[in-house]
Amino acid sequence: MLLTLFLAIVTCAAITIMMFAAVVFIQDKKMFSAAPKEFREVIKPRDKELFYGARATGWILMVFSFLMIIGSCVITIWDGLRSEYSFWQFFLRFELILTIYKIYDMICFDYFLLMKFHFFQFYFPEIEGVSQNRKYGFNIKSQLIKLFIVFPAVSALVAWLCTAIS
Repeated sequence: MLLTLFLAIVTCAAITIMMFAAVVFIQDKKMFSAAPKEFREVIKPRDKELFYGARATGWILMVFSFLMIIGSCVITIWDGLRSEYSFWQFFLRFELILTIYKIYDMICFDYFLLMKFHFFQFYFPEIEGVSQNRKYGFNIKSQLIKLFIVFPAVSALVAWLCTAIS
């Protein structure tokens, strides 16, 4: 259980690094495919780097965070196989990691960084008008669909695959 919680924290940290790399350093409009449609429509392309080497720094951080996520998945599966987990143990582990990640995403990114601290608006001021008068982020419906439908389905599929190979 402690390993599962640790891997969930590692996943959340990796996603945070990935988000900071995209928003602060890379600043490429293509990186915001998961952003609300209203944001994607008003975001202006950034041709000039924030500072010399910002995009390179961002891509290094992006690769690092991607490797953290891959490592977390490998450790999750390897430990489950080593411990001879059943389908339900694998399912619970994956579901717990994904649920912690999604709740973190909804609270920290959508609520605090977007609505309370205006982090995204600092780097992309053109979205300020779109984000005003909102009590929560934009994509609560899709977030809840992921939390209650997509992630359990993914957890079940991966748990089934893991038990099939063990």
